[in-house]
Amino acid sequence: MTTTPDLPRPKTPRLVDHLARELARAGVSHLFGVGGANIEDLYDAVHRGGAVRGVVAKHEFSAVTMADGHARTTGRLGVVAATSGGGAMNLVPGLAEAYASRVPLLALVGQPPTGQEGRGAFQDTSGKAGSFDAREVFAPVSRFCARVDDPDSLARLLPRAIAAAQDEPRGPAVLLLPKDVQQARIQVPAGDPAPAPGGPAAASGPRPDPAAVGAVSDALRGAAGRVLVIAGEEVAAADARDELAGLARRLGAWVAVTPDAKDVFDNRDPRFAGVAGVMGHANVEDCLRRAELCLLVGTRLPLLARGGLDRALAATDVVCLGPEPPFVAGTALGGNLRDALRAVTARLPSHPRPCPPHAGPLPTPVPGPLPRARERTVSYAQAVAAVEAALPEDAHVFVDAGNAGAAAIHLLPAPRHGRFVVALGMGGMGYTFGAGVGAALATGRRTYVLAGDGSFFMHGAEVHTAVEYDAPVTFVILNNNAHAMCALREEFLQGGVRGDDLFARTDLAAGVAAAFPSLAATGAADAADLRTALLRGNAGGGPAFVAVACDPREIPPFLPFQSFTEAGTSKESADERGAVHVG
Repeated sequence: MTTTPDLPRPKTPRLVDHLARELARAGVSHLFGVGGANIEDLYDAVHRGGAVRGVVAKHEFSAVTMADGHARTTGRLGVVAATSGGGAMNLVPGLAEAYASRVPLLALVGQPPTGQEGRGAFQDTSGKAGSFDAREVFAPVSRFCARVDDPDSLARLLPRAIAAAQDEPRGPAVLLLPKDVQQARIQVPAGDPAPAPGGPAAASGPRPDPAAVGAVSDALRGAAGRVLVIAGEEVAAADARDELAGLARRLGAWVAVTPDAKDVFDNRDPRFAGVAGVMGHANVEDCLRRAELCLLVGTRLPLLARGGLDRALAATDVVCLGPEPPFVAGTALGGNLRDALRAVTARLPSHPRPCPPHAGPLPTPVPGPLPRARERTVSYAQAVAAVEAALPEDAHVFVDAGNAGAAAIHLLPAPRHGRFVVALGMGGMGYTFGAGVGAALATGRRTYVLAGDGSFFMHGAEVHTAVEYDAPVTFVILNNNAHAMCALREEFLQGGVRGDDLFARTDLAAGVAAAFPSLAATGAADAADLRTALLRGNAGGGPAFVAVACDPREIPPFLPFQSFTEAGTSKESADERGAVHVG
């Protein structure tokens, strides 16, 4: 066996070699992306450097979601790279999700050589000679977007991009890299500083205002032990779970979570009230009506998290702790969330209060499927129960959109020591396939992807990426052979199913097994088969795939549908609930 001798670091490396080293020094472990002529030099540098692992996805959208899943599970900066033209444009929806969900990413986007701009260059996005300007495309979905016009500017722009991604409000930063600039030789000063490493503590907002802290603490003390806390995704992003739990104990508060934040509070704690909003639990509304004060922690309470709660919120005093103001009327205490939680808790009585009795997160009763002739299927409740029985306590869970997602959000408790991620920023179908792979590669933990067949057909090709990199991901596909949430919307909101969103039967497990002979792919006939297959996947080191047949007419635990199936529901209530639109 021959080995390559260590070579001295050149005094004038290529810009991409220097960039790869700077990423490694900033704590970046993986670079996700898809190759191409105008980004190949960066991939070459990553390969030669060896400190950052390059991962090749099947599609640029999924490459962004891999970086997103990496960032959400590690707290570190996620990095994605893509070539110019269509590859660059495919990044936009993934960056939009990260922008809306405040996920710190860095996108490195190749561009044609500067000398060819405005001269008919292939995939020209310089804005010259009638071409469109890539900066104008990426600016609305990024916190910072800049073009590296000359090699010397990287030293200034890279730290700015990383800081912009990690400072409040977090989100993507984009650097546009012309090919000739990537290849240019640069002079690197000895001992030049590296960008600051990423992590939850890196995003530190301003200190909370002492007067505001005092006002919030006084309001909480005056709530007579009737406080409902609704906690959101920012608690996870700020690594503030312990601070949230400590505040809840001091207050004797009920704690609900938003649909994208099930993992920020122990779902088995007696204080846990359930999930708020359109996929949530009726107990949350009951606790809110009984509360003297509602404390929002790390959430602005967007529509999906407050659906069905607007009237109760209007009748309750609301206080918000978090870096951004809420979407509902109330008093906001900004600044760093961990600091705010600690400051408020320190002003409360030191002895914990008992939590008032409440019903807990009991599943919302839903009617059976609308009648139709159908094959043997597994209900959402049975499928989710099988997942719960097999799910390791340190696993990560990524839940996709649609009926499968609504069922998992409502029914599946978050693992005690792992993330439970739902991408509600843009709610894009297929997000989980890349995100699950990115999380599994970043952490080495078993990661579950729960998705429907519609999401699978969009971005399920990333199963190939999981196989290629032997990522410990278990893909669980609830296959109802439909875009079932769309079909139910047609049924309830548009006067009948058109049939466009109901598909011919597909055997996904057989297809995947044929495509990937090394992959454990199972078609589960019932809930017991599903649980057995999941446990078998847990025991293996790499990916697993399980598909189970579900009924497209089964009504999920989703508020807008329930008003159309509950006997005696008033038209006013039906109209109010039907106004909550989710694709």
